[in-house]
Amino acid sequence: MDPVWRYLLDFDGYAAIGTVAFAISGYLLGVRKHLDLLGVVIVTLLTAIGGGIIRDVLVGRMPQVFLGNTSLVIIAGAMLFALAARLHKREYEVLTRLFIIADSIGLVAFSLAGAKLGVEYHINAFGVILLGFVTAVGGGIVRDMMVNEVPFILHKDFYGTVSILVASVLYVLSELGWDHLVAVQLVFAGGVALRLLAHWSELTLPKIAGRKGG
Repeated sequence: MDPVWRYLLDFDGYAAIGTVAFAISGYLLGVRKHLDLLGVVIVTLLTAIGGGIIRDVLVGRMPQVFLGNTSLVIIAGAMLFALAARLHKREYEVLTRLFIIADSIGLVAFSLAGAKLGVEYHINAFGVILLGFVTAVGGGIVRDMMVNEVPFILHKDFYGTVSILVASVLYVLSELGWDHLVAVQLVFAGGVALRLLAHWSELTLPKIAGRKGG
């Protein structure tokens, strides 16, 4: 197997993909909200590492970002790329599309990374799905709360549903012994496609309507 694809198949590979994608989505949101440089850096960091920190606390291990510099180097590189590509100079509609694409990739990549960690820890289906879910949405929730927005997960785009589906499928594949390269890559591509389809088709889960008035 090609060493690059072997790397992408393991936990670190999907964590790296998610970190890059979420760092760029955090940067783009900071630009859209007209934050200053420090504000953009803070939002970018929280988006990229927030979910991973929560995940590591849940499994009782020191957050990996405190033990090595890999994630920080990846985040710095993603920000430098965004600056060099002058993403902050793009029109609002272009920024929005780029944000959705980056956020979708990060959501699915971190769902896989969290779920794969759960599989490696030999925990049950609920634990695997929870780790995938928390890894994927934790940083986005913190990011949205920081800029005073209702988190995606609470109201639109099948956001949390996509994460749960991706983690669930990975768990089933691992139980069947089918979590090989092609299968996992198909899950990744299918998850990103579903998230983008949900956004651009404005698909949502049913809402529970309360009684109007007092």
